[in-house]
Amino acid sequence: MKIWVDADACPVVIKDILFRAAQRTGVQLTLMANQPIRIPPSNNIKFIQVSSGFDVADNEIIKRLCAGDLVITGDIPLAAEVIEKGGHALNPRGELYLADNIKARLTMRDFMDTLRTSGIDTGGPSALSQSDRKSFASHLDKLLNKYASNA
Repeated sequence: MKIWVDADACPVVIKDILFRAAQRTGVQLTLMANQPIRIPPSNNIKFIQVSSGFDVADNEIIKRLCAGDLVITGDIPLAAEVIEKGGHALNPRGELYLADNIKARLTMRDFMDTLRTSGIDTGGPSALSQSDRKSFASHLDKLLNKYASNA
């Protein structure tokens, strides 16, 4: 299993959790973004900078993704593609996207987008809470432990 991070919008605290997990487990962690991102020196942590543009990082992640890999993203359409390709998708808030919940999430995303384009203020996401961080770390540990027991 490799971990791919849609890193442009990934919170720093989540990246720090990922860095520690990669160093602890030795799993390959790759951050993908169109802006430079600092990473700790490590043989199993990499950064790939892609060109700017709509979905460039997403498309590169999908191109490199193998079944069983994990993608960290808040991008619901990307998460849907990951699941379709046999990967796992985890939101930085700790929500694991699954085949049985991704369609509903896409529908809600599209509905909210329609509201915003019609001028309705839907507000933004709340700040990342301590509970979100714990949920993320817990799901990440479960996935890494499952991978380690299958390896």
